[in-house]
Amino acid sequence: MAVNSPNSPRQKMINLMYLVFIAMLALNVSAEVLDGFGLVDNSLRDSSTTLSSRNDLILNELAQYKELNPEKAEEWYNRGMEVRTMTDSLTKYIQQLKYLMVREADGRKADISNIRHKDDLEAASVVMLSPVKGEGKKLKNAIDNYRNNITQFVHNPARREIIERSLSTQTSGKSWEASHFENMPLAAAVTILTKIENDIVTAEGEALENILNSVDAGDFRVNQLNAYLIPESDIVFRGSNYRARVVLTAEDTTKQPQLIINSSATPVIEGNNSFTLPANTTGTFPIDGHLEISGNNGTIIRRDFQSSYTVIEPMATIAPSLMNVLYAGIENEVSISVPGISPQNISAVMTNGTVTRRGNMWYATPSQVGTDATITVTVTTPSGAAQQLTSREFGVRALPDPTPFIIYRDSDGKPVTFKGGSIAKSVLINADGIEAAIDDGILNIPFRVTEFRTLFFDSMGNAIPEVSDGSRFSQRQREQIRRLSRGSYFYISGIRAAGPDGVEREIAVIEVRVN
Repeated sequence: MAVNSPNSPRQKMINLMYLVFIAMLALNVSAEVLDGFGLVDNSLRDSSTTLSSRNDLILNELAQYKELNPEKAEEWYNRGMEVRTMTDSLTKYIQQLKYLMVREADGRKADISNIRHKDDLEAASVVMLSPVKGEGKKLKNAIDNYRNNITQFVHNPARREIIERSLSTQTSGKSWEASHFENMPLAAAVTILTKIENDIVTAEGEALENILNSVDAGDFRVNQLNAYLIPESDIVFRGSNYRARVVLTAEDTTKQPQLIINSSATPVIEGNNSFTLPANTTGTFPIDGHLEISGNNGTIIRRDFQSSYTVIEPMATIAPSLMNVLYAGIENEVSISVPGISPQNISAVMTNGTVTRRGNMWYATPSQVGTDATITVTVTTPSGAAQQLTSREFGVRALPDPTPFIIYRDSDGKPVTFKGGSIAKSVLINADGIEAAIDDGILNIPFRVTEFRTLFFDSMGNAIPEVSDGSRFSQRQREQIRRLSRGSYFYISGIRAAGPDGVEREIAVIEVRVN
């Protein structure tokens, strides 16, 4: 009898590898992170292939039992085929969505297995969220229909609840399709669809197992023994443990198989045919063994298994969204992600300041200029242990001075920024005052102007200074502007502005010529 439990280590592995994405909304996404999504996607596809093979074994058992006893087994076989038809229809549709996304990004030569524009942020939104032809709502409805139909074949309330939870499309705030595919990098969107496929194949396995358990097959099911190695994860961090379980596709609860493991490392065999291997060296390591169980006639039945596992160095990505420095006194957006680890299992600390997470983004706030800040990332492993992955050091700078300007609207009503030079007198008279901001294409930070002076000149060349009313032109300043003739000029100086870091500074002078 095949086993497809959502509580199995394999399913836990799938849930751990599912990444939301989240942290990928940052502007500066590293190639390592995108490659990490490809690694997760491959692992999910491998898991789906293994689960599908196990589901095929159950269907084969139903087919063989129907041949032996059609009167008793044909009804259950037909139910199994109904489940398979629903699964094939939905997974084929998801594969089509993957192709449409990749084609949107890579063109007609699109290859799902070799995506060229992994960082494309528009392909998933175009295919899934387009107002006219968006497939997102259609996919959500298809998942809902599949979940409602497949749970009718699962009688165990606990397992039915697990399927309903894994295939749930309930979200708070944004719609399900928007929360999964809006502004999502192509590599992450494809991985999300693969995760959904994996959940569908798992749900199919639960339904098929329930159908098979409903058939009184007697000794027939025991004749189809196969051994499978089910790891919690094919990829583990150095210093942690590789953990897996070996099961038979058909089980007799009155008999306990004997587990034999052949490995270069010494295994620790636990109950329920689980075992643990230390992972102290990086690389890919083969693993094989066999299960032995006594048949009803006393003969020993042996089933071999083989697999491999990969140990990788701990890795994480810490990338500032603005540039390769942090600015003191303000929140700097920082992208922190770890391939293969769920965002809720990632934590970070920072020297010379604080780092916090809000939603899908991290914010680093350095305290002191001139002292480097170090961000350290720690993850919680599947065993519950905390493991430090990486640290990155950033230089801390003070915010640069902002640029002063006057905002006015042109004849079309569009806002125009005046930073010096020639300007019409009518525009100056109607302008509110002086504003300031850092807006250089990298930073976009507004400042608050607290005061400024204007310096006019009379016909004798004598300077006439006037003081502003905070950030606004005072009445005396406006009167001086009204008296200006065409071609005359004046200066706006002594401009003081305070930034979000709380520091007030005097910034550049504006030269104004009236035309």
